[in-house]
Amino acid sequence: MKDRDKRASSPFRFVSCMELREVLGKEAMDEQRLLELIEEVPGDSIYYHTHSYYLRHPYAQRLFPNDFATWVTLFAQDRKLGERLGVLDPFEFEDIEQLRGEIVSIIGDHLSQLGFVPRSAANEPFEFVRSHIIESDLDLEARTLRDFRNALAQVEVGAIYNHVCEARMRKGRLTGDFACWLAADEGLDMPDLAAQVAKVGRLGLNLEGIREHIVRLCDRTLAS
Repeated sequence: MKDRDKRASSPFRFVSCMELREVLGKEAMDEQRLLELIEEVPGDSIYYHTHSYYLRHPYAQRLFPNDFATWVTLFAQDRKLGERLGVLDPFEFEDIEQLRGEIVSIIGDHLSQLGFVPRSAANEPFEFVRSHIIESDLDLEARTLRDFRNALAQVEVGAIYNHVCEARMRKGRLTGDFACWLAADEGLDMPDLAAQVAKVGRLGLNLEGIREHIVRLCDRTLAS
């Protein structure tokens, strides 16, 4: 049976999400205090300022794709540190504590070389926030690759975030929900396509870019 003709015994069910934000009451006016607070805030706050950036900016492909890089560049006017934090890919890490450790290392190393502590020139503090995710079932299922491709092409962007970012970092499914289903025996049992899809979340793309890339991979498989 060709891949395009396979039918899953267990359908993929698309679930979107929305983010509830909680301000922690912790602020930094300079990079030293930023470093100290990064070390002590809950992991959910590190997640918010890195991964959740993609949910808040699903269409943007910005120069500095996390809140830390944005603040040190725009407000502390420390472009060198902003560039170092800006190339950090949160999807390269298997958990939040690994990511936190890398951010701490980058800022600590930078400050040790400077000999002074850059602070917010505009008197604009970095305000720490944490996020809580609420899921929303979209009542949308797919049993075939074509069904999956068509649903993915039009589903709301919150579902892309939920099945790629949330699945990997908060639910421990490191390849993401899409790849898990594509590879599973009760799914479509397509390990080659699943492996390609699993890599998409690590390409530094915004959510729309992730959607488009996976759709193209599906189209290629369907045309073969």
